Amino acid sequence: MLGFGGFPYRPSVVPLEEDEEELEVSPTSKLALYLIALWVVPIFSFLLLRWSLVYLVLPYLTLLSVSYLFFKPTGSVEIWRVVHHNRFLEGQEVEIEVHVKTDFRIDYFYVRDLVPDLEVIGKPEKVFSLKPGEEGVLKYKVRMRRGIHRFEGFRVSYRDPFGFFSSDRFVDHFTEIVGVPILYDVQTPYSTKGTKITIGPLPSPLIGGGLEFHAIREYQPGDPLKVINWKATARTGKIMANEFESERKVDVVFVVDGSRLNEPVFDYLIRAAASLMLNALNDGTSFGLLLAERIPLWVRVDYGKRHFFKCIDFLSTARPDNNNFIAYQVEHLVKTSLPPRAQIIYFSPLLTEESRNALKILARYGYNVVVISPNPNSLYEPKTEEEKLAMELVQLKRKAVLKNLAGYGVIIDWDVRKPLKAAIAEVLGK
Repeated sequence: MLGFGGFPYRPSVVPLEEDEEELEVSPTSKLALYLIALWVVPIFSFLLLRWSLVYLVLPYLTLLSVSYLFFKPTGSVEIWRVVHHNRFLEGQEVEIEVHVKTDFRIDYFYVRDLVPDLEVIGKPEKVFSLKPGEEGVLKYKVRMRRGIHRFEGFRVSYRDPFGFFSSDRFVDHFTEIVGVPILYDVQTPYSTKGTKITIGPLPSPLIGGGLEFHAIREYQPGDPLKVINWKATARTGKIMANEFESERKVDVVFVVDGSRLNEPVFDYLIRAAASLMLNALNDGTSFGLLLAERIPLWVRVDYGKRHFFKCIDFLSTARPDNNNFIAYQVEHLVKTSLPPRAQIIYFSPLLTEESRNALKILARYGYNVVVISPNPNSLYEPKTEEEKLAMELVQLKRKAVLKNLAGYGVIIDWDVRKPLKAAIAEVLGK
């Protein structure tokens, strides 16, 4: 089964492990009533001096003996869950299999899979009747949502045919699956041609020749030791490193605004970021990711499928929160980690002053910025004339805000009712 871009899904991180459970049965209230009857009948026979009544005990004894000797569980039950991959596109229907195997005859064994907060198609529960060594399977489907979803275990219940013994318990069995964003077919809204600043040799595709000295800067954690300039270090008293300049594809950095006000269009932000990230991977371009949440997440610029899946996992788990410091986070990243002359792709509806200031900061430091800005107003359909008039006023205000920001980067105002590809083509004229 192939995932996005024709890449195969990796197998589940949870192997097809089996939980072998010894059934610890306990007597039921029905058994208690039968045992009481066994005592009551002889007592009444004694009180009434009618010893023939004792023969009434024989059916009870026979039933209890048969139940205990032939139907009391004496073995173990194996139960496990099978999910054939660990990543699925959001909206995809995922088949879940629950397998049950026993080494003794079992006539009633109820299993209910504890499903996380996902839409269930079918029933995640079943009653099994199995012979020794027989394997039963419960199958159902769930519809994926973006994020990490954890299956914690099962609820199982055993009853013998006469109802004298039972066992109800929770079986711990952990499985984790990830819902990744839907990927759009989009064109790349930027050019990766340019001059790249680097602190050492990188496996990026060359588009020209030459690797020349550019500047000396202070050493940063993660820089290779061979770029240390020992003469400058001795002269300044600080560890200094060399920077080099070459004609290579420039780095691309994706910045996602995680403000809570973006919640109505946040899924569109994530899908757009994942789609353009796939384009960067296919083009052989190095890329990094900043998730500007309350606690920001910075994934350093790198190449390859492993790096791509790492970024996708972070995008899959992203949630909007109370982040009012995106401008500070972006400026701090520019001063400490952001590659010089990188191409910035900024995903934000630009609803807050902080998000707009972040764009201005990036432009002030000389970065080329393309803004993918989903329009939250496009999610709302006015129903009355008053609502239509109000919507027109809101749209005019948004257009005025975007016009004032046009000098800081290329802004793609995306009506989410239309494909992203069309919105990019409309702005870039392709």
